[in-house]
Amino acid sequence: MLSFIFMAIKSSLIADRRDDETLMVRYQDGDVSAFESLLKRYEKRIFNFIYRQIQNRERANDLLQETFLRIIRNRSRFDPHSKFSTWLYTIARNVCIDELRKMKLRRHKSFEQPLHSKNDGWAIKDTIAGSHDDGFKGTDSAEIRTRLESAISELPDEQREVFVMRAMMSMKFREISEVIGASEGTIKSRMRYALESLRLCLADYAVEMPGAVEPVPARSKV
Repeated sequence: MLSFIFMAIKSSLIADRRDDETLMVRYQDGDVSAFESLLKRYEKRIFNFIYRQIQNRERANDLLQETFLRIIRNRSRFDPHSKFSTWLYTIARNVCIDELRKMKLRRHKSFEQPLHSKNDGWAIKDTIAGSHDDGFKGTDSAEIRTRLESAISELPDEQREVFVMRAMMSMKFREISEVIGASEGTIKSRMRYALESLRLCLADYAVEMPGAVEPVPARSKV
């Protein structure tokens, strides 16, 4: 089941391993092309990171621009002895936190509000693919992805950001710890709880998946 969760959402993020820090120092010295290189290298990854937190493409694009604007405004503060990617993800995370605080004021209307004006209208949560009794039967990868996206969006903020960094951004626990400012043990614990929550949300698919095992092993007969 764990391999299914990772395979369903993990993207190939293979990057040129040139020295990010050297590029940033060159940008501090006025080399705009060095900043453009960093932008091309990280814009897709940072967009995906923001989008997974915000779940809105238009706002994710706006926040991506805000993230790199903060890089431009604060370029003199970058310490060349520190890791650029950690600094960048920290800025992107702070941008997301600011946005999520604003979103919380509107979140109560999201899943429970009927889609139609009548009181007996279907709620948004009732239209999520895969929520019916037939489980995985008749579904496809797009439906599984929709179900998984919904499950990820419902994770607590602290668990979701760790899951996104680890499973989608392929970041090491040490790197996540540096960005978030929590111990590696805390990060691993949040990841474990996130995986368990997703496992429970997708339990009705598990038995139908090729090579999958039952989500709750049957007790052996004595």
